[in-house]
Amino acid sequence: MSQAADKVWTAGMVVIGDEILSGRTADKNIAQVASWLQVQGIRLTEARVVSDDMGAIAAAVNALRSAYDYVFTTGGIGPTHDDITVDAVARALGVPVVIHPEAHAILKEYYKDRPGGLTEARLRMARVPEGSDLIPNRMSGAPGIRHGNLFLMAGVPHITAQMLDGLTGQLEGGAPLISETVGGFIPETEVAEILREVEKAHEGCQIGSYPFFREGRVGSNFVVRSTSRDVLDSAVDTLCEALAEAGFDFTPGGI
Repeated sequence: MSQAADKVWTAGMVVIGDEILSGRTADKNIAQVASWLQVQGIRLTEARVVSDDMGAIAAAVNALRSAYDYVFTTGGIGPTHDDITVDAVARALGVPVVIHPEAHAILKEYYKDRPGGLTEARLRMARVPEGSDLIPNRMSGAPGIRHGNLFLMAGVPHITAQMLDGLTGQLEGGAPLISETVGGFIPETEVAEILREVEKAHEGCQIGSYPFFREGRVGSNFVVRSTSRDVLDSAVDTLCEALAEAGFDFTPGGI
C-alpha cells in the first residue's frame, strides 16, 4: 500500500431522504455499508441523515469530506424532481452538472425495449458532477457515481448492494477489524473497571459493552475488537480470566 500498513482508514456516510426522517422508510443502508466497509479494512466512523434539501446535503458532504478518507451517500440519484443529490454534491465540489456519456449510453441500452424508452426523467440518472466516474449497477441500469473519494449510491438497499459489489477491492484500506463477544447476566456497572483495565493492557484493542434485559434479568455482551488476531485472543482470554476471578458466569460468543 502507498501509506503505512497500520493506518486506520475511515469513512463518513450521508443518508439522504425525507422519507427516512419522517419514519415512512426504515434505513437499512448504514448497516449494509458499514459491514461492507469493514471487509475492505475501512471503518465507518460517522453517519448523518439529512433531508432532501440542497444546502443540507452539500453541508454534510463537505463536513465529512474534510474529516474522513471516504464519503458515501445513499438516496436522491433517481429520476424524479426531488432527486437532488447530484446537484447538491456538485455545489459542494464547486463543479457543474453534466451528462456522463457512458451513463447516457447505458441508460439508452437499458430502456430501449422498455415502455417509454429513455425519457427526460430517466435521462436525469445520467447526470453527474463534472469529473465523475461511474459505479456499475447490474440491477437497474442506472449507475452510481464516484468523484475522487466521494461515492453516490442509490437509496434502495438491494441496488446499493449491487453498487457496493461493483466497488469491492477498489478502495485502499487497512487491516479489517475483527471481533469476539463474551456475554453473561452481568450488570455492566459491576465490571466497568475490568473492561477498562483489559482494554488499557491491550494496545489497539477496543471493548464495547452492550447491556440487555432478558428473562427478568440484567446482562451485558462485551464485544472485543482489534485488527490483530493475537491481540484480540489475548484480550478475550484476559477478560474471561478477570470475569472468572471476580465470580461472574459468562458465555464465550455472547448471549
